[in-house]
Amino acid sequence: MTPLGPLMIDIAGKALTELDRSRMRDSRVGGVILFTRNYDSPEQLQGLCEEIHALRQPRLLIAIDHEGGRVQRFREGFAALPAMHALGEWWDKMPRAAVESARAIGYLLAAELRARGVDLSFTPVLDLDWGTSGVIGNRAFHRDPAAVIALAGGLIAGMRDAGMACCGKHFPGHGWVTADSHVAIPVDERTLEEMAPDLEPYRRLKLDAVMPAHVIYPKVDARPAGFSPVWIAKLRKEFGFDGVIFSDDLSMEGASVAGGIVERVEAAASAGVDMLLVCNAPDKVGEVLERWQPVADPVRAARIARLLPDKPAMAWADLRDDITCRAGHQVIARLAGIVPGPGLG
Repeated sequence: MTPLGPLMIDIAGKALTELDRSRMRDSRVGGVILFTRNYDSPEQLQGLCEEIHALRQPRLLIAIDHEGGRVQRFREGFAALPAMHALGEWWDKMPRAAVESARAIGYLLAAELRARGVDLSFTPVLDLDWGTSGVIGNRAFHRDPAAVIALAGGLIAGMRDAGMACCGKHFPGHGWVTADSHVAIPVDERTLEEMAPDLEPYRRLKLDAVMPAHVIYPKVDARPAGFSPVWIAKLRKEFGFDGVIFSDDLSMEGASVAGGIVERVEAAASAGVDMLLVCNAPDKVGEVLERWQPVADPVRAARIARLLPDKPAMAWADLRDDITCRAGHQVIARLAGIVPGPGLG
């Protein structure tokens, strides 16, 4: 068996090419991230995931951004998950009901994905809603860290009930800055003390994985968090985090401060990142595989392997009658105003 490597790559289409298969068999690759362009139907997705999983042992980790709201890669045939801020609004009125609803949503999210072969969603967003970040916006649960901790905790519990790990993002917080790290290099000028509310979810929640932000916090370190040994050490040592640290997409503009794609990969890995995402740039994946030769790290490989589900997924045909999935659908209907619910105006 070939241990899972530190690279997570993507594919161009809805089916694998010989180039895709060759890259996925490379020992430096440990996972695949899927996007909307890779999706046609639940059945096609399941076939694609089965083929990816069959390529290696242990099987490659298949991940996706499937948060709800505007960040949901698969739509047709899947439940239309709400933006998480809707649960935050409910929390203001009925906190206990909102947390229970978050758990039902988390279960539905994970059960549907797992039934079609996806192992991990990069969820939940733990950024606070400071009202300044357009790229975060209603992806955030709330501005109050206590609400974020409670609601994200509910969502995570539901995901785990369905056999899926979680990934909190974007450490140590992307909600304060205005710039979008997909197209710019955001800078958060706050001191560490001023950032204390943003850090609370990472202190309090038991997370399986964390994704740092492509944001610079110059009062702490001149490097973006995902390239910063200072931030990674804080996460590991001060917060006691022993899960997987993912980079955000290293093709994003927010990662450009580290240089070219190989320099970005090397800088993130040297900082302590376990799994490095290179997405939406197939030529850059080729460049990394041609030029980057990391030393095998069994500790990192073992961390990544822990994210693979350890219990069977529910069959797609059984989801309709599953009581917890039905509860998730009912929550979605209430949040959409289709079915009235207590405390929802």
